[in-house]
Amino acid sequence: MWNLEELSQSISENTDLVVTQENDCLLIANEDGLDAWLAISGEQILVESILFAADEVSDQTALNNEILRSHQMFPLTTVGITAIAGRDYYVAFGSLSAQSKESSILIEIETLYQNVSGFIDAYQQFLNH
Repeated sequence: MWNLEELSQSISENTDLVVTQENDCLLIANEDGLDAWLAISGEQILVESILFAADEVSDQTALNNEILRSHQMFPLTTVGITAIAGRDYYVAFGSLSAQSKESSILIEIETLYQNVSGFIDAYQQFLNH
């Protein structure tokens, strides 16, 4: 089973990502300026990235419908809504076993970054401009 220190070292050694430990999570930044948060929760590893604030969406009902109809096109990643400091955000996240192989964890992180860009492009029409 992984701990944050081992994951931080592994991710830093095997990618061009910048990893910082923040309390009980790792903040992982890629070269495009996207951030992901990684946490170990019991038997699973969660990796999450903020897409956009809910109050930036012009029609949340229409967006939620579109997400439910299209998110399966993005492998290994799901979209949800999370409250952060009293404000709702749409987030992309993936989870895997805390006993996963190093290569699986790295694939999960890279796939999340790819999917975040895809989600933002796919759902751009629902955002206030």
